[in-house]
Amino acid sequence: MSVLPPVIFEDECLVAFDKPSGLAIAPDRRDPPGASLMELVREKMGPEVANVHRIDTETSGLVLCAKTKVALDFLSGQFQSKTVVKLYEALTAGVPAGDTFTVDLVMKEDEAQPGRMCVVKKHGKASVTEFTVREKFPQPAGRPGLALVECRPLTGRPHQIRLHLSVSGTPVLNDPLYGNGAQLLLSDLKRGYKGRADERPLISRLALHAAALTFNHPRSREAMTLAAPRPKDLEVALKYLQKFARR
Repeated sequence: MSVLPPVIFEDECLVAFDKPSGLAIAPDRRDPPGASLMELVREKMGPEVANVHRIDTETSGLVLCAKTKVALDFLSGQFQSKTVVKLYEALTAGVPAGDTFTVDLVMKEDEAQPGRMCVVKKHGKASVTEFTVREKFPQPAGRPGLALVECRPLTGRPHQIRLHLSVSGTPVLNDPLYGNGAQLLLSDLKRGYKGRADERPLISRLALHAAALTFNHPRSREAMTLAAPRPKDLEVALKYLQKFARR
């Protein structure tokens, strides 16, 4: 990828991008040069532009960047003080037991599996996420259903939403680290399916989307909300679920 992702909003202080799934925020020593969002941003927009926060490589959606040091300090302060409202959407493999629930756990990196997080009783960091189930999609023949879940992380730990949903028994669909191997196939939803024999899942990547951020603007100090539209694969998957899944 050598072009910037779509710009959601831009002014003299900040710029927000709609990052696709699969694009890392920052460079990794294992990746080829130019393979991250911030390398592209600095190449196209200048070295002074900095990311204010991060989302997982596999997660799609809103990424906020600051254009000046003053803006970076002001925005970063809001993330550190937990006054930014972060909103994610997840398609879960399984339907949560409650329509609203909160997960409050201590977590840390798994020493036995670097790059993966785990729940611990002590010597970790607190993590809290509030969840609201927006739509339920039960499936027939004993297959586990799916759900569209709104996620509001109150802390910002790596893999927080993914781990919290996993330990709740309804992991994010297609999560390679915390998932249950479930797939979403049209043939499982549509009776009399006559598609290709080598059918591909309706959505084949981590079904987690950074949908919106609410924060105070660095210059006006007024509250503003930016939103990233659902990516096409997630929108298509939801369309088929809404059409064929039993409620």
